[in-house]
Amino acid sequence: MNFHKITYKDNGLSDLGAELVFTQAVTGEYNSFYWCSSIIQTSQQYDRDNFVCPLQAKRQEVYTERITRVLNRLIPEQCHCIFEYEGQTLTFQLILSPIISPDGKANGVLVMGNRFINDDFTIDFTSALPTNPDPYQKILTSIARKIRQTLDLETIWQTTVDSIGVELNVHQCLLLIPVKETNYLEVKAECSQEPYLSLLGHRLNLDDFPDINQSISYRKPILLKSEQHEFFLSRSLLLFPTFYQKELNGLICLSQFDQYRFWNQAELELVEELADQVGTVMAHASIYQKLELANIQAKEASRLKSEFLASTSHELRTPLNGILGFLKLVLDDMADDVEEEKEFLTQAHNSALHLLNLINDILDIAKIEAGKIDFEFNSISLNEICDDLYKFAHKQAQKKRLSFQINLPPTYDQILLYADYQRLLQIMLNLLGNSLKFTDEGGITINAEIVTKPIEFQNLTLPGIVRISVEDTGIGVSLEKQEKLFETFYQVDGS
Repeated sequence: MNFHKITYKDNGLSDLGAELVFTQAVTGEYNSFYWCSSIIQTSQQYDRDNFVCPLQAKRQEVYTERITRVLNRLIPEQCHCIFEYEGQTLTFQLILSPIISPDGKANGVLVMGNRFINDDFTIDFTSALPTNPDPYQKILTSIARKIRQTLDLETIWQTTVDSIGVELNVHQCLLLIPVKETNYLEVKAECSQEPYLSLLGHRLNLDDFPDINQSISYRKPILLKSEQHEFFLSRSLLLFPTFYQKELNGLICLSQFDQYRFWNQAELELVEELADQVGTVMAHASIYQKLELANIQAKEASRLKSEFLASTSHELRTPLNGILGFLKLVLDDMADDVEEEKEFLTQAHNSALHLLNLINDILDIAKIEAGKIDFEFNSISLNEICDDLYKFAHKQAQKKRLSFQINLPPTYDQILLYADYQRLLQIMLNLLGNSLKFTDEGGITINAEIVTKPIEFQNLTLPGIVRISVEDTGIGVSLEKQEKLFETFYQVDGS
């Protein structure tokens, strides 16, 4: 930006109280110029009607860069600048202000300055930072400091919208978070001025906003007209996505309800910086929460495993003690006759079978964890399984004075299942065993219900499924513990 030959025009600039005042168009031409004659020591006379500016910035390229930045960002800046004039060095403290037209764009710059009295001041600060810090840098630093004070994700969400909403003076600031495995974003935090409607908990379908999808793709802020969708009711809406390692983790929406708001370049640069800061902080907090949860789960799994092993050891000792006890009776000739000796051996054999079943259960758990358990699917009879269940539970129920009943669907033909007989029987025996163990009065009922619903399984088309349930009048399982029933090593009651 060079000093051009211009027509000297004061235009009231002398009334601004500065020793040096001039305005320049975007092209660099001067619209008006004023300096106080007391600051210039010269014998030359200048024709006010044909004036060539005698001042030249010592570092013209840096001065031009500073002017260009003020015009682009629309933010006033303050700096020191050394001008050269007829062999003299003149140091000024300048304030550079954009002249903004009604359309929100800069059409020129107003420069006001006062000269330093001490001419020994010879350092040119034109290229240094402004002596008054960038206000938007202050905002960025303030918000970043606040959201980094915690690793609690929900606190970070709320602090983010509160800080941005207040600092940028918007009517509403929303933070939307992606909903896993969907194309929706959900409002997780908001800062809204009264009486504007709360959107907390509402969801936005990205399919309805191709512009937002484009903004996400290019990782850039986007300015929307609210009329494009009923989700937003504001007159002016600025949205900017947040990312961590190229993955979207949030969308911040700034709304102005009363009028259209012009966002200058500096503000857009600010929100881009904020997007980077917020995206990183949220990601770190999310990772921390996952690590905390994994640590808690690992500790709980270790505790449950220890409890399970202690319980299992007790379960293994019971039949083992039975085997040893009955064999000891036989070895010590404690049987009164052959029949009693046979009974002792039978009880020892039954205890051995029980021990074998327990060991098989433990091996099954190991296989399940390793993903190596095998199933043998064949055509099996539901009636046959129910007969085995009856033999297992009938006498035990009688001893506890419990009723025991099996209800099968009323059909003429035998019900055939495509399943693994041994595994299905094992599951049913475990369920029945729990019912017998934890039911002291009332009864136990097994219900089988046919659900007609054709399904495809292992290249076979099957006509439906059979839903089997075991009901008892025992102590039951509380609602809050039911969801944990199928967790590894978990027991509702360790005893």
